[in-house]
Amino acid sequence: MSSIWVNSLEYKNSFDRLARDIETDVCIIGAGIFGLTTAYYLSKLGYKVTVIERGKVSRKTTAKTTAKITSQHGLIYKYLIDSQGKELAKQYLNANEKAIKNIKEIIDNEKIDCDFEFQNSYVYTTDSKEIGKIRLENESVNSLGFQSEFVTNTELPFEIFGAIKFPNQAQFNPLKYVDGLVKSILNNSGKIYTDTIVYDVDEKDGGLVTYTKNNKVKSKYVVIASHYPFVNKLGYYFLKMYQSTSYVIAVDIGDDCFDGMYINTTDPIFSYRFANFNGKRILLVGGADHKTGANIDLTNAYQILESEVKKYYSKAKVLYRWNTEDCITLDKIPYIGEFSNFMNNVFVGTGFNKWGMTSSNVAANIIKDKILGVENKYEDVFKSTRLHPIKNSTEFGNMIKESTNSLILNKFKIPEEDVIKIKKGEGKVLEYDNYKFGVYKDESGKVHVVKPICTHLGCLLNWNNLDKTWDCPCHGSRFDYTGKNLYDPAIKDLENYTF
Repeated sequence: MSSIWVNSLEYKNSFDRLARDIETDVCIIGAGIFGLTTAYYLSKLGYKVTVIERGKVSRKTTAKTTAKITSQHGLIYKYLIDSQGKELAKQYLNANEKAIKNIKEIIDNEKIDCDFEFQNSYVYTTDSKEIGKIRLENESVNSLGFQSEFVTNTELPFEIFGAIKFPNQAQFNPLKYVDGLVKSILNNSGKIYTDTIVYDVDEKDGGLVTYTKNNKVKSKYVVIASHYPFVNKLGYYFLKMYQSTSYVIAVDIGDDCFDGMYINTTDPIFSYRFANFNGKRILLVGGADHKTGANIDLTNAYQILESEVKKYYSKAKVLYRWNTEDCITLDKIPYIGEFSNFMNNVFVGTGFNKWGMTSSNVAANIIKDKILGVENKYEDVFKSTRLHPIKNSTEFGNMIKESTNSLILNKFKIPEEDVIKIKKGEGKVLEYDNYKFGVYKDESGKVHVVKPICTHLGCLLNWNNLDKTWDCPCHGSRFDYTGKNLYDPAIKDLENYTF
């Protein structure tokens, strides 16, 4: 399930596991694009920066994005004007437009070869009933001072009813970009430690202590850049957002390429853009989104994308398939700033809603300015401790219901089944003597048994029959069939049972 980005880069930087107690000015937890961008800016300013990563550098969400650098985040601006007001909507737009310029500036200053190119971006529809929404979005965007355009023709290989066009957006290879950030961080005396899991952050003796399994990091500032905040106390992010899984395929369609970045308005979602790979232009097609941990059949997730492509390119060859998780906030705005009103000098950036390329730069600049004690004019838009009423009350209700129903103490009992009845390649939750067991039988017939209770907040896990993982329907944690933790906010592995 490796992405095209991972296979396009021979990664030469290797890092050690943290093996001793250290002190630093800023401890950044997470080496994805957000954490590394923050480290880049602060190390350039002379701060002593340490980045702690539980796995390898930028191998999770950053390595599995479609890497569109854009302020066009679906049909968001009409929604923002209606729900938050015109001034906030304009600030959101300007912050993301500034992020595009910032990224280009970093690339130029650091001479990063990352296949950066400007492209027009489009949100389109093939449903005539959606044209009104696109026209209203275009009017809303123009009212904010940005020159978007309603169009009825694109370079897509099929007819559309209409689209909103954002000019001068961009795309790049995200791993080549973060590789350039890493080189700059190291040149500025920054430190990066990998394969090091952080378990907690606490205030102590007027400073902050970040705890790993065997060591600790003392610092004045901590930035939680771990995708989903793993610290449950005080921030309560598990009540304010959920995780969504989406799928991407990289397809060789020959020489019949087109310009532009595209995404449609309604389910099923399809996203298109081309990327450079081994001297060719390869089509990236994304979509088939669903809430992570949903108890649904996922075996056809990639097939949905492949079937769509082959409607127009019958000889298309799929080179890579991968999927990723994104944190989705209930009001469609990321959480950036103080982690909590009750923890000084701890900052967070999360809930990028599938638009992490620009949002990561917005977040890095806001947090950089917070540490510098400088006012950032976009800070109030993304305030992470905001308490205004949740606009998406339906989704909030679904989250509470799903979380409650999935808690082990409230789960209805399921009928007992014999392990013998489980087919090869299949996983199920079984119950014996009031205890639940997650049972997976691999293709060789070997049985793997885990305690199917998420180590984050105790929700009952569902079996993912595509990736062969145990997924949490509450907050999106994932574990492989042996119980090894793969995705946050959980940080501990599942318990194993001998069968």
